[in-house]
Amino acid sequence: MARTKTEAALAEAEREHAGDPVRAELLARARRFKSSWLELAESLSSLRKGGQWKHWGHASFDEYAKKELHLRQETVDKLTGSFLFLQKRAPEVLARDGVGRPIPSYQSVDFLRRAEEREGAPAEAVTEIHRRVIDEAASLPSLARKYKEVVFPLDDDERRERDSAAIRAAARRLHELLDGTEAVPKRLAGEVRTAIERLIEALPEEESEAA
Repeated sequence: MARTKTEAALAEAEREHAGDPVRAELLARARRFKSSWLELAESLSSLRKGGQWKHWGHASFDEYAKKELHLRQETVDKLTGSFLFLQKRAPEVLARDGVGRPIPSYQSVDFLRRAEEREGAPAEAVTEIHRRVIDEAASLPSLARKYKEVVFPLDDDERRERDSAAIRAAARRLHELLDGTEAVPKRLAGEVRTAIERLIEALPEEESEAA
């Protein structure tokens, strides 16, 4: 199987730092973390607390993770946050081998963690999310589809912005498809494109446009 540039860079760095077991092992776990995220999350949590990255020439833990492990800060925060959450709230998951009992993804655990921390979240929904993540290792998409609006409801402005963005994207796509197509009479296509342009103009401006 062909390796990505990131995987190749991590493998090369692992060889380069073979003399430093802790550093090399973190690089190895970064390569494997999609299938064994608990290993990487455990090491990152320990490293963030211990501060070895200082001895490796990095100004901060986040800089180390980004430059050497090719991990975004958001990913690192979700990994470590999910691991620490499991340690506290569901330590039995950490003992699973991933075969006899499935291990939930860090994205799903992060969703559960945020749901439990959400002030005012319906208790029944949070309990159900906990069961589905911990017992069933439910995927993030399935959780988001059923519970996102329940636990993380959008306010009116956020919902309006979301809907406007979706309509704008669909309108622009249809405008592009009608441009030069022979599937629709040219006159009709022109009329629809004009209507689409009016629709887009009527939508609230995008933030970048407003600036």
